Amino acid sequence: MAEGRTGGQLLADALVANGATHVFAVPGESYLDLLDGLYAQRNRIELVTCRFEAGAVHMAEAQGKLTGRPGVAVVTRGPGACHAAIGVHVAQQDSTPLVLLVGQIPVSETDRESFQEVDYRRFFSPIAKWVTQIDEAARIPELMAHAFDVAVSGRPGPVVVALSEEMQKHVAAVPDVGPQPVLPPHPAPDAIPRLMEMLGRAERPLAILGGSRWTEEGRAAIRDFLVANDIPVSVSFRRQGLFDGTSPHYAGDLGVGADAGLVKKAREADLILAIGTRLGEPVSQGYTLFDLAGSKPVVHVHPDQSEIGRVHRVALGIVSEVNAFAQAVAGQRVAAPRWSGWRAEVRAAREAQAKAPSYEGPLNLAVALQELEKVLPADTIFTTDAGNFATWPTRFMHVREKQDFLGPTNGAMGYGVPAAIGAAITHRDRTVVCFVGDGGALMTGQEIATAFHHGVAPIVMVFNNNMYGTIRMYQERTYPGRVSGTALTNPDFARFIESFGGHGEVVTRTEELVPAFQRAKASGRPAIIEVRTNPEQVTNRATIADLRAQAAKG
Repeated sequence: MAEGRTGGQLLADALVANGATHVFAVPGESYLDLLDGLYAQRNRIELVTCRFEAGAVHMAEAQGKLTGRPGVAVVTRGPGACHAAIGVHVAQQDSTPLVLLVGQIPVSETDRESFQEVDYRRFFSPIAKWVTQIDEAARIPELMAHAFDVAVSGRPGPVVVALSEEMQKHVAAVPDVGPQPVLPPHPAPDAIPRLMEMLGRAERPLAILGGSRWTEEGRAAIRDFLVANDIPVSVSFRRQGLFDGTSPHYAGDLGVGADAGLVKKAREADLILAIGTRLGEPVSQGYTLFDLAGSKPVVHVHPDQSEIGRVHRVALGIVSEVNAFAQAVAGQRVAAPRWSGWRAEVRAAREAQAKAPSYEGPLNLAVALQELEKVLPADTIFTTDAGNFATWPTRFMHVREKQDFLGPTNGAMGYGVPAAIGAAITHRDRTVVCFVGDGGALMTGQEIATAFHHGVAPIVMVFNNNMYGTIRMYQERTYPGRVSGTALTNPDFARFIESFGGHGEVVTRTEELVPAFQRAKASGRPAIIEVRTNPEQVTNRATIADLRAQAAKG
């Protein structure tokens, strides 16, 4: 017979039983007993104390992206849960396994609009795979194990578990329940022969890699298959870590702000191999890249059948976990590929867009980033926030084979800094570089305190143009010269980090970025490099004057 334990102890033990190594949390009185249970498990699970619930969930989500296991966050009821919702939305649209635990009011007070009461099933159901509430301590092992199972099954995503307050004090004698061994879905017996037959008839194939929970072995297997068959490879929005950007087969990213040359080639392709990615709005360029009726042949590989053909009819749908598919196609070869010239054309388009133009002013950000790329460690982890600034590293830098790239495909500002901290805590031996704009930096930049508190040293590059750049771009296109609500007043970001005891730098010239990065890395402390960019150069392809001139032409 199992020994009796409180609900708080059972919850902490369930996290350990299901493989959690970290819990990212903002403490609250609604889960004091769970906090006490985590104290008892402090040698097996690290409790990361954060400063804002959105930051905590972003850290957990970044860990989920890096490990393929559910990241775990814990927040308190009401306002804490509302703050956490943005991180749940990131995990949903990014297909990241995540388990969010939320403290809840006592069950006896339900439906009285008690202090901080929220119905979490109704609140989170549109953006979570599953939402449940635990009211009986005896059910903790069952429901927690199922939460972890759901988070990684099919299309991975977030699960929210509400924890009633008094349940955490109740005592139950039940055994722990860990993950159950489940073989992932593999391609149907005739799937690979049909795929290879279609590929053999193609003349202009293009692969699009996306999705989550890729293993190192899976990435290597799909790389070998695509390279051996000489297929040009693009990645979906903010999935640059899935394929070596220096490879002669790399075509660039199909997402928001995709290069027009790549979009043109994607329209010319006569076979699309969409592997792991959803064919959502960013990848499909606003649902215009593929005919909804399926006139362009698409082979869509995805672990969730409901995503296949959701918008675009496909020529062949293959329900498979991404790594299982990669292993299934390993060693498969087209007898005589006819598209070496096509692959070279697609690669040439990528190389053309990555060539640094001659920008006005003392800072050519494109050149500076390409010089930075040369001195970065081979296993660097990049995180990015959302905004126009993010298109600069995407266009001009190349994520390499052993590097990782984490970004919010749902476009959430405030992601970059906490994601960098979560990544640094997950992999303490790797260099973490964050790209963030001045807007996003002041949404969750206070989480840098968490980096100091837990002894990690991410390097944050704040691209400062004193505006919400993306919105200003759209504003100038639609209402040129009528600047409203997009200008910002910022602090001295270098002094901001120095106030914590970190390392601060300011870069205003091209040649200053690499030495600033090297000093920041050598300091061994959390660092901010404020890169003061030209406000006129609102995108890497247009100035404000350009946008106004285009708008004037109609």
